[in-house]
Amino acid sequence: MSRHAHHPQEGPPAGRARAAAVPGPIPAERPGDWHLDEHGTRRVSVVRAAHERFVVSGDDPGRQVRPIVADSWRRSRRVGVDPEMPTPPVDVAGSDLAELRSSHPLSGAVPTVRRLLVEPGPGWVAALSDESGRLLWVDGDRAVRRELDGVGFVEGAAWREDAVGTNALGTALATRRPLQVLGTEHWARVVHPWSCAAVPVHDPEGRMLGVLDVTGRDDAASWMALALVRATVAAVEATLTAGAGAPPGARLGVLGTQGGTLHTPAGRRRLTCRHAEILLLLAEHPAGLRGDELAVLLSESELSEVTVRAEISRLRRLVGPLLSESRPYRLTAPLRTDVDAVRDALAVGDVAGALSAYAGSVLPRSTAPGVERVRATVQDEVRAATLASGDPGLVARWTASDPGADDWEAWQTLARVAPIGSAAHLRAHTRLAQLNRTLR
Repeated sequence: MSRHAHHPQEGPPAGRARAAAVPGPIPAERPGDWHLDEHGTRRVSVVRAAHERFVVSGDDPGRQVRPIVADSWRRSRRVGVDPEMPTPPVDVAGSDLAELRSSHPLSGAVPTVRRLLVEPGPGWVAALSDESGRLLWVDGDRAVRRELDGVGFVEGAAWREDAVGTNALGTALATRRPLQVLGTEHWARVVHPWSCAAVPVHDPEGRMLGVLDVTGRDDAASWMALALVRATVAAVEATLTAGAGAPPGARLGVLGTQGGTLHTPAGRRRLTCRHAEILLLLAEHPAGLRGDELAVLLSESELSEVTVRAEISRLRRLVGPLLSESRPYRLTAPLRTDVDAVRDALAVGDVAGALSAYAGSVLPRSTAPGVERVRATVQDEVRAATLASGDPGLVARWTASDPGADDWEAWQTLARVAPIGSAAHLRAHTRLAQLNRTLR
């Protein structure tokens, strides 16, 4: 990673062209927009000093570090990632990796990625991961690749944020947004010489399939690197859409702080909390709901059918033919939500995939009884599957989440399953002691 990477005051375009069937991503936060000196040079020494203080004493980095990076540092510290010796797990190799790669939906993306990001000969390595952060394919500059082998950036390794700390691929997976991570913004010191840019890849229905990343030094530190990765992801997603044989319908995002977003072939629209509640409840009840049934699911207090009808009328003006004109109120086509992606992963025992898809609570601001029921059910199912897995990495990921932070049973499970003496084991016992003092 270049310590003298120059960033213009005006970075890359906030959005990127994508296939018409796939909505635009959340804009990336550009490193060049944060803490430039009068020459436009990234203040690497400031970030390095902030990193050192935070690692050693936990001093908050404040405005010395971009918010998306500072938040990632906090998660990395909270889950117990060792900044000196990160150990990305390599849990699949050889024929197992080849089979996993060939069966993954992104298997057909490799020629496109190679043509756009590798064959032009930039001094970086390109990598495609699956939805759990496992590197399925790595290729690029041979010298750079040999050096990256030494820090565990190899096919089959899981570069999740909870395993190696802040890095573009893992943090893009955790935040579900494109970003660059430069030099000392990385959590692990062994990665400080490198820069990386990463963009999530989605299928035509909006489900995250994995992340595309480039890692290198000066070339990867430029804002142009992120622009090229964005363009390549757009090409990959266009191919996926064409291969689907038919344009997808709408998709509703309800998880986490970005919950309440409707994605359609025409673009992305933020919804009011009430409209998001109605669409979620109708998606959960495909046979439809009468006005009185919807009223009960929307409010504990008495809600008149006239009020419901007025909200439905306003919502119909936004979503058009997606919402039927007749009663009971129902959707005219299946509406997938990001909750469905979590359920799909749990249904096949893919706990890692479920955790990756679970971006946060269902519509966290909603107090609608029907939504609260969905929220509690999904959270309980993810939690139960995670604790039952007995996998230290997965349990640690749960304890790093908002609902897991004060989950005494989860921390107790982590203390039991984590290797004795490991950072996760010590962190679990420390947190248990804190929770026990609080509960007294």
